[in-house]
Amino acid sequence: MQDRYGHRISYLRVSITDRCNERCTYCMPHELQEWLPREEILTFEETLRLIRIATELGVSKVRITGGEPLTRRGVIGLIREVPKIPRLHDVGLSTNGTLLAREVEPGTTMARAVRSAGVRSVNVSLDTLDRRVYSEITGRDMHRQVLDGIEAAIAAGFDQIKLNTVLMRDRNEDQLIPLIEFAGSRNLILRFIEMMPVSTTEVLDEENFMSILATKRMIESRYGSLVPDPEFRTNGPATYYQIPGRRQRIGFIGAMTNLHFCESCNKLRLTCDGKLRPCLGSYLEFDIMKPLRAGASDEQLRQFFLDVVDRKPEQHDFRNNYQPGRKMIAIGG
Repeated sequence: MQDRYGHRISYLRVSITDRCNERCTYCMPHELQEWLPREEILTFEETLRLIRIATELGVSKVRITGGEPLTRRGVIGLIREVPKIPRLHDVGLSTNGTLLAREVEPGTTMARAVRSAGVRSVNVSLDTLDRRVYSEITGRDMHRQVLDGIEAAIAAGFDQIKLNTVLMRDRNEDQLIPLIEFAGSRNLILRFIEMMPVSTTEVLDEENFMSILATKRMIESRYGSLVPDPEFRTNGPATYYQIPGRRQRIGFIGAMTNLHFCESCNKLRLTCDGKLRPCLGSYLEFDIMKPLRAGASDEQLRQFFLDVVDRKPEQHDFRNNYQPGRKMIAIGG
């Protein structure tokens, strides 16, 4: 699939639940949250059908997201089926990490079960190594569970583990170096992400926003000039560098300040309630659940995907006083 601006779509992010066991300020900042009723959520069978149709149109990478995807009952059964879909070469998982170390059966952690089911890579949110600050950001005292989850993921033998850190001025800027050292000691990729207005307008303001440029300068004041690593790419928009004198890579995702951020976009998002979104930073979303449940043929659903790709904007609207329509929890991480 290719849109009118030359974006070639090969990546589908699939949210399987809007539910989460944390309350991160930049994702779901209010404690009270009305969860979607089960009948308004795509079934696993419906989700698998839409993934299969997407792969027939050129999608080769799927990432399972939430909410927190590991909270959904039967998630391992779904994950086992995804890699069986023809033409799908890479299956990943995004998680807050709190459930990865939980035993799903004697001697088997959730991380190992996910890896055995065919997931190759896992992204874990980790904004700080400070337990108190972690509780303030997430609304939950689950820092120990996350650290245990990261160790469980390492033991499970994923091809790639990435730690994602959302930058928040005066909240975690003192954690840049500790997080780099933590990731480096475990041979993990660490990525710093500019905060985006995806929940409420109050989440992002000049007082708490920290740019990629400012972050890079702070890191270089400790390690020296970072070494660009343009040949290293993952499926997302990160720009990677190596720490001088090390093989360690860190990444930067700057949706707000990188004016070329959208040029290489290759993704669509499927929300848990059956909406196709061609861009995270746009109001555009299209209800594929309605024709799906009305008996649409595979060909009709393929055309639906193509029509959505044709509506993909050239770039996101985050810099244009964007007013979020749905919280990030409802869109999918």
